[in-house]
Amino acid sequence: MLSDLYSEKILEAAAAIPPVRRLDAPDASATKTSRVCGSVVTVDLAVKGGVVADIGMEAKACALGQASASIVARNIIGAGADELYALRDAMRAMLKEGGEPPHHDPRLSARWKELEALVAIRDYPQRHASTMLVFEAVCACLDALQSRRNGAVAKA
Repeated sequence: MLSDLYSEKILEAAAAIPPVRRLDAPDASATKTSRVCGSVVTVDLAVKGGVVADIGMEAKACALGQASASIVARNIIGAGADELYALRDAMRAMLKEGGEPPHHDPRLSARWKELEALVAIRDYPQRHASTMLVFEAVCACLDALQSRRNGAVAKA
């Protein structure tokens, strides 16, 4: 039922999305687009000491894409790469394989409990792509940082 999909918790999360803010000098940036609905999420990350120190983001997305982007933006500071890759994988499993919400994953902290509100989206496969955009963009940033580090090591 669509009322489950656009629950009060999801709409509250979407409404709580931080204002658009891009970082002046991010360590990495990535943009992801849903071919299904045209939603677009751009993420800028600043990483210090192996954890996210700052995030800039612009989300031109449906309520579901905005809800997931909002939750990530409000909770990502202090998260490391391993946690963020595990978060993406846990969200994908929750949506596509009927897995538990991310905060049940022992690799993840309780900071991601609010993502449980998105569990209803699993019954709407056409909405998975827009919901996953922010997770994919964050991991694309981390991939770019890793590639740069590997390139620097190879050149040394």
